[in-house]
Amino acid sequence: MQRNIVAMLSAIILALPTAGAWAASVYKCKNQQGDLIYQESPCKQDVQAIASWGAAEMQQLDGMLILKQRGNGHYYLEATVNDKAITFLVDTGASGISLPMSFALSAKINCRNKAYMQTANGVAEACTAIIPKLVFGPFTLTDVPAVISKNLSQPLFGMNVLQKFKIEQDNGEMRISTQ
Repeated sequence: MQRNIVAMLSAIILALPTAGAWAASVYKCKNQQGDLIYQESPCKQDVQAIASWGAAEMQQLDGMLILKQRGNGHYYLEATVNDKAITFLVDTGASGISLPMSFALSAKINCRNKAYMQTANGVAEACTAIIPKLVFGPFTLTDVPAVISKNLSQPLFGMNVLQKFKIEQDNGEMRISTQ
């Protein structure tokens, strides 16, 4: 269990003062035991690559956003980044928002500085960025720090945003509110 938690694209984002507009690959795979793993190399033949994610099941109620847990145990969140629709995987193990390079470019979000992310399989290269406008449910945030990764297929919604809200999880629901 602890290995799975560590495997989430977590932890440390170390921004470097050098400018750069590139990022390395991060692959999300499922091993034979069904555990999700993140790694810098493509998934091996004996594991399953995760490529399709499905839509979020969510509703708004009295200024609260309610997410329904999917059959795979994850929560997904529909949002807009600079008015461009995106489906995030809610990842409490991720230190921040992570965007695929292709989406970031289409939303007109550019790399600022080269960055490194600590993963269970070592350090992955990425770049830092700022999201001018992030809207999800009844909430609008501006100037949100993010990381852009070239081969990330599923955008991650991490703790740099979640920590600003009250989060409750119970009976297959995650409730996000300001109260």
